[in-house]
Amino acid sequence: MGILLGIDIGGSTTKIVGLREDGTLLSHLRVKAEDQLTSLYGALGNYLSTNHLSLQDVVRVVLTGVGASFVDDSIYGLPTQKVSEFSACGTGGLALTGLDSGVVVSMGTGTAFLWAGADGQVRHLCGSGVGGGTLRGLCRKLAGVEHFHQFQKLSSQGNLSQTDLQIRDISRDAGGSLDPEMTAANFGNLAEDATPADLAAGTVNMVLQSIGIMTILACSSCKTDTAVLTGSLATLPQTAQLAKDFHRLYGVHFLVPKEAVYATAIGAALYSMKGGWQSHDEV
Repeated sequence: MGILLGIDIGGSTTKIVGLREDGTLLSHLRVKAEDQLTSLYGALGNYLSTNHLSLQDVVRVVLTGVGASFVDDSIYGLPTQKVSEFSACGTGGLALTGLDSGVVVSMGTGTAFLWAGADGQVRHLCGSGVGGGTLRGLCRKLAGVEHFHQFQKLSSQGNLSQTDLQIRDISRDAGGSLDPEMTAANFGNLAEDATPADLAAGTVNMVLQSIGIMTILACSSCKTDTAVLTGSLATLPQTAQLAKDFHRLYGVHFLVPKEAVYATAIGAALYSMKGGWQSHDEV
């Protein structure tokens, strides 16, 4: 069995996927990245063992993500290549949604906004320091939780009216397009008795709305009405509601592919299969 491994070494997690030689997905795995190199080799060993693979089954290893810069040698003597994170994410976003082109948003520790064109070229539009790292830091300080599954669960139990100033608080007639419960000011109505769950909900809402508004601006600059959201934050339940609200307000379609968390790792492998990597990227 010939398997191509795509590995996205991020700032907080390492994602690994295996693609068969026809481009179909075998499986995926995610591990927390305490240290980039440790998580890389740990994830690789775990993946091979879980899928009953040997090194001889691996055709090529393709690295991407910020942590790929720490890797200077081939992985266990296997053919090893590097693909830029932007090219990988753009390629993965389009492949997982079947789009020819569109804005692709990488919701990682920070957030990157990309234009992925029908010609296979991926262009970095802009970036933001608001992302998963913001969420972890604020939730740790405000609500006493840090890990993704913890603030995901806690935030779902919170009440946004305890943190945010909402449209209904400042207007009796918000107009047909504005929901009275929409946020007018994040943390603009913070209650003294706000619970950790309320604070977590307000933090998640602020981060996602900030990313959502920047996505709308990116779509406007590219004259498109479609954006693909990738990364762990894309899987939060609140992201689905934000997508509905922003579509109603701005007419932009937010697509969240099933494998959104692994889009960059998948894209790296696919980009390599298409010969998109450059010779100087080979380790």
